[in-house]
Amino acid sequence: MNQVPAIKLNDGTLMPQLGYGVWQVPDAEAERAVGTALEAGYRSIDTAAIYGNEAGTGKAVAASGLAREELFVTTKLWNGPKQKWGRDQVLRAFDDSLAKLRLDHVDLYLIHWPRPMRDDFVAIWKTFEEIAASGRARSVGVSNFRPADLERIAAESELVPAVNQVELHPLFPQAELRAVHAERGIATEAWSPLGQGKELLTLPAVTAIADKHGRSAAQVVLRWHLQHGNIVIPKSVTPARIRENLDVFGFELEAGDIAALDALGAGAAGRRIGPDPAAFDV
Repeated sequence: MNQVPAIKLNDGTLMPQLGYGVWQVPDAEAERAVGTALEAGYRSIDTAAIYGNEAGTGKAVAASGLAREELFVTTKLWNGPKQKWGRDQVLRAFDDSLAKLRLDHVDLYLIHWPRPMRDDFVAIWKTFEEIAASGRARSVGVSNFRPADLERIAAESELVPAVNQVELHPLFPQAELRAVHAERGIATEAWSPLGQGKELLTLPAVTAIADKHGRSAAQVVLRWHLQHGNIVIPKSVTPARIRENLDVFGFELEAGDIAALDALGAGAAGRRIGPDPAAFDV
């Protein structure tokens, strides 16, 4: 039985709190990696047009034998600067993603970056409203949006994003943004929830908690996310690690553990790993 809890999004859709991310997985490897994840028990898969692996992901989904209603598939619009993003361009990109995924609908469709210097994400969001109304995306949301970007959408649209997928981990906890999400009813989803496995998983505070619970450092960090209510999409192509990242429901962190991990991000404005959405123009 799948033991991953679900988060109810603001539109009533249920989304697994832990999923499998395929960022940086080559398309030729995606079918095998996603297939391994589905066999292990994952039911939420996160891809994106720019990842170049929607086709491999779609092959794995088709080959899984799982009923469509058992799966939660997310992809993202790569709203890059090569063209002006009007309604027709957004719809064409969405249709292309559906075709590669071999699906007639996705469960969640996200605007990948706000690109505030282009001032076009509100216009894109208007087309996302149309996609949501059509049912071809059960939910729509955003990725890497800042509080100011969410305010723009709120001022110009009645549709609240269901999800904001952002860089988030104990070294970059995004407390202010998570508070905005809670106020607006937006689910927080963390990309690079393990800090890309660099400094974070070797910190003494993390390894000490892992030793205490007889768990890996990655499992401890994933529990931190889950107990904070974040949705997480850890990525790995190693079968053992894919299974390990799912095996995080047989223990709980104590309040002192949570506090110790929270403390890692105190004053951590400079601990971002990925691009700053304020300046990133994809």
